[in-house]
Amino acid sequence: MNRLRASALWAAAATALAGCVTTTPPTAVHQPMTIRPETRTGSLYNNGAIYNVASARPLFEDRRARFIGDTITINITEKTQASKKSDTKAERTHSVDATIPTLVGVPFKGTQGLTVSADNSNIFAGKGENSSTNDFVSTITVTVIEVFPNGNLLVSGEKQIGLKEGEEFIRFSGVVNPNNITGANTVSSTQVADARIEYKANGFVDSAQVMGWLGRFFLSFLPF
Repeated sequence: MNRLRASALWAAAATALAGCVTTTPPTAVHQPMTIRPETRTGSLYNNGAIYNVASARPLFEDRRARFIGDTITINITEKTQASKKSDTKAERTHSVDATIPTLVGVPFKGTQGLTVSADNSNIFAGKGENSSTNDFVSTITVTVIEVFPNGNLLVSGEKQIGLKEGEEFIRFSGVVNPNNITGANTVSSTQVADARIEYKANGFVDSAQVMGWLGRFFLSFLPF
């Protein structure tokens, strides 16, 4: 009995550790990232040998996505480049010369006739330069999770790639105008409004690049 309990405890601990290792990274894309198609009702016809109410479309209508649960292929072609350069200079100089005159009938006669001078100089120079370049090229198929009153489609989706060292996650969400969807049911990411694109990973390689919680704790209030 004790061995069974010990085995159960070890199994629970291993499961917990495995769950910690394969934790899904947090996301900011629109939720949910997938949804089942809605049941279509109100049709005058019933399902037959070939005809199906759920997938039926008018004869002269293309196959572009326009219902909840339909899929759209997103061609991610994002490239951003930004640079900033600043140079600031400030200089201030101040000089004061004063002489104590000779006066009769006043104390501290030893200080009379002395010359006092003061100089103050303040110089500030600051220079900064920053540049950033990002390239992201990929393809992901997303699902329509909501149809807005004007016909625009809110899409969201995720692609998981399991590797030996961990897992990689590609996530995408945004608002698609049906007029931008091509005949192959694809659209470029540059034509998606409110686009949220993520590329994240987990595993021991990515964990090694993250500062531990104790280090972050001390770094939050140490002045040096």
